[in-house]
Amino acid sequence: MAKLVYDKNGRLLFTKEMKKEYTLLFPQMLPVMFKLLIRIFETYGYNVEVLNTTHREVVETGLKYVHNDTCYPAILTIGQLIEAVQSGKYDPHKVGLMITQTGGGCRASNYIHLLRKALKKADLEYIPVVSVNINGMEPNPGFKISIPLGRKMIFGMMYGDFLVHVGNQCRPYEINKGETDTLINSWTDRLVEMITNGKGMSIGQMKVNMAEIVRDFAKIERSDIKKPRVGIVGEIYIKYAPLGNNNLEEFLMSEGAEVVVPGVTDFLILKINNRYVDVDLYGGSKLKKFAMSIFQGYIKKCQSTMIDVIKEEGTFRPPEHFEHLQELVKGYLGPGNKMGEGWLLTAEMLELINSGTNNIVCTQPFGCLPNHIVGKGMIRKIKDDYPDSNVVAVDYDPGATRINQENRIKLMLANAKERMKETDE
Repeated sequence: MAKLVYDKNGRLLFTKEMKKEYTLLFPQMLPVMFKLLIRIFETYGYNVEVLNTTHREVVETGLKYVHNDTCYPAILTIGQLIEAVQSGKYDPHKVGLMITQTGGGCRASNYIHLLRKALKKADLEYIPVVSVNINGMEPNPGFKISIPLGRKMIFGMMYGDFLVHVGNQCRPYEINKGETDTLINSWTDRLVEMITNGKGMSIGQMKVNMAEIVRDFAKIERSDIKKPRVGIVGEIYIKYAPLGNNNLEEFLMSEGAEVVVPGVTDFLILKINNRYVDVDLYGGSKLKKFAMSIFQGYIKKCQSTMIDVIKEEGTFRPPEHFEHLQELVKGYLGPGNKMGEGWLLTAEMLELINSGTNNIVCTQPFGCLPNHIVGKGMIRKIKDDYPDSNVVAVDYDPGATRINQENRIKLMLANAKERMKETDE
């Protein structure tokens, strides 16, 4: 068994010896993208497993070890990790727990401390917790996001966003059911092999690969049945994670809708842009601002490549540039509204409406103050400016029943279908 090593502050470290022996468990959030990212981690010698458990025990475990006034995503992610350790599937002395940490408020900084507190309460203090971040926080001898690894993760994110974006426009209309997901899985495997061999990781190579991907998806035979488009926005975990939103995307498709989910790329650019804007708003290092402008520019260039490829092929609707969202949100929120999803959540609703997706589900997790301000708090203003918008805020918390959530969404869908019928007539 690996020797337990602590830093000067008493934090249990994930050591190089642990890297060889331990399985790192990671909560699921983005099924397609995480499959790419986890495979990339494996090429660097990490044994990582994404947890896909969705049963009620996850919630009960979270409520047992996390205060019930804490936000719902914290309860779910920490509950999923500890439930997995206690399930008997893993040797608790040979597992580590991974969790993201971006350095902002809310989950971005505090989840990792809540997780350690929960492990102590569960008599599992000997399990190391690994922070996944690009800021150099909580370094561990056995885990490091190097520049080459970080670069592969960025391209993995881009490819994941791309696959999900074009896949969502095929899946509701495919003639041969399952063809879209089969193609996504096939391309995921191909991309992992490329990235493992150091290929596909320049903007030029990414453009070539994405052009081939979009041509393959364009070949999927699709019906011409018109379906209402429904966008999903909200707190990042509840927005994407099937566990967090009770398989919202699957439910919407079963009700005859086309799902539109804004990608993760804008969220990454937002987090970089926040550090850039901080210098203007509050002062700080000009060098930091310059470094963030370079980083932001690189991600924006990758995003532009993705958009250009989709436009050139012509079959699918492309996403919008980050600058477009910044313009849309002017008059609603300023750049200083950056806690949690910040002004981006409002901007995503505006972008959806302006691109023809008037029907929106705003996922509201219990305990998420910033999400309620920039999400539910902005809906009245948006409806005043866009009377044809059809936005519903749905609360997700340990005590919320799925049937009540789905009934609210069904009412929104009924309005969407009625409006679509009136437009056709």
